[in-house]
Amino acid sequence: MFETLDQIFILLKQGVLGLLPQGIRPLASCLLTVSAVFSVFGLLFAVTTLVERKALGRIQNRLGPNRVGPFGLLQPVADGIKMLTKENIVPRAADRLVHFLAPVVLIVPVALAFSVLPYGRNMVPVELDAGLLFFFAVGASTELAVFMAGWSSRNKYALLGAMRGIAQMISYEIPLVLSTLAVVMVAGTLSLPQIVSAQGGYLFGWIPQWHVLTPWGLAGFVLFLIAATAESNRAPFDLPEAESELVAGYFTEYSGFKFALFFLGEYWGLFAVSGLAVTFFLGGWHAPLPMLQWVPSWLWFFGKLLFLLSLFIWVRGTVPRLRTDQLMNYAWKFLLPLTLVNLVAAAAWHYSRSWDFPAALLWRWLACAAIIAIPYVLLGAALGGGRQKTQRIYRYAD
Repeated sequence: MFETLDQIFILLKQGVLGLLPQGIRPLASCLLTVSAVFSVFGLLFAVTTLVERKALGRIQNRLGPNRVGPFGLLQPVADGIKMLTKENIVPRAADRLVHFLAPVVLIVPVALAFSVLPYGRNMVPVELDAGLLFFFAVGASTELAVFMAGWSSRNKYALLGAMRGIAQMISYEIPLVLSTLAVVMVAGTLSLPQIVSAQGGYLFGWIPQWHVLTPWGLAGFVLFLIAATAESNRAPFDLPEAESELVAGYFTEYSGFKFALFFLGEYWGLFAVSGLAVTFFLGGWHAPLPMLQWVPSWLWFFGKLLFLLSLFIWVRGTVPRLRTDQLMNYAWKFLLPLTLVNLVAAAAWHYSRSWDFPAALLWRWLACAAIIAIPYVLLGAALGGGRQKTQRIYRYAD
């Protein structure tokens, strides 16, 4: 019974395909998979926007959406209808073709990134030996969409937002890739399902062998989440669309459904990198304890995904936005060197597997933690520049 529940979507797909003629089964299989992925993440987009607005309202001591439907639950439906019916305004001097293609170029690569994520046991839409390379290759084209949106608008605010967005995305894409390289080194593969399989089993019969439970994995996980936050233009790294400075960033001149596509693309990008974090560091679809293996694997994947999304919402509601100089200094002077140090720690962890003396695991932990902690302290002190903190004085008008 548990095996059937775990493979319920695979069995349903095979049942539907069995009713169709042999000649159209490959095409029907692709359409069913694409429809399922788009439906799940489209629904997740609607739920996440509602939950985020509700959570931010509570954090900021207000109610959040509460007018449309019971407890405001139909707010995503109202937002969708509003975006579909709003007038599509294009500036007179804009490049209309590029202006139209920019949101499409943003949404297509993010949708392609969903195709290589393992959502459960035997639930990979497209299994590639180099799935990680495909994920980052299609994701890198989002910078092109940002530039197209800013340049085609013929608006200085949109162009400034695009330039700042591209600088940020390129700067943080490097540590994002390097933080996953440690996992590739230890697992010895670029295949996402095989990386999940490498995290199977339990140490001492009850401790999951997830990468996040190692010193280099924990550091890589934190570095990955920070870089992913910046790549997704989430607070506190949401400078490309800083309302108080650049109106609305690179999509200042967008309205209606095209603006909704940018909004959808950003959230889908957040879902994609969160799914990659689950795959690389949180064991993918593996259960945290042996006695919980009866729970369907796809349920574990999406449970971990929702946990990370909740973390992103919490950070947005509590951490203030950085300045541009702080943003770039943090990427190049702290995050990038620390990801390189983490590669050394991962190599030390890998080559110390042969240690067989008493308390070898403890000494491996201490050695790898020291490799990461010492540069962390030194880089943090260098980034601070030795500046002394002074008491802030507030003056009010009489």
